[in-house]
Amino acid sequence: MSIHDKIKPTKEFFINEETPWEEVAEGLTRQIMGYDGKIMLVKAKFEKGAVGNLHKHYHSQVTYVESGEFEMTIGKEVRIIKAGDSYYIPPHIMHGCVCTSPGVLIDVFSPAREDFLPELNAE
Repeated sequence: MSIHDKIKPTKEFFINEETPWEEVAEGLTRQIMGYDGKIMLVKAKFEKGAVGNLHKHYHSQVTYVESGEFEMTIGKEVRIIKAGDSYYIPPHIMHGCVCTSPGVLIDVFSPAREDFLPELNAE
């Protein structure tokens, strides 16, 4: 049994005002909006100057820029992205961003990011 088989699906509705935000780094918070073992939706709120450190993971990721502006690095390419843009990050590709204007990114991961779930990391 894989770790993703241990992830229990969340409730059906996530109301913004009722869903907690967690601090990830200085100027960066996230709100996990729903998941099961196969998929996860996460909102990431950045203050100007906040950094999503370069990292990679085995999950596929698609992100929609809800608001703000970011200098986004995916692999060796760097682009300025803003509200209305989106991007795809294949598994195992280095990526990260710097927020140049406060904003929110909407991330979808497949499979779910088990490292975002403290109940799984406590085992």
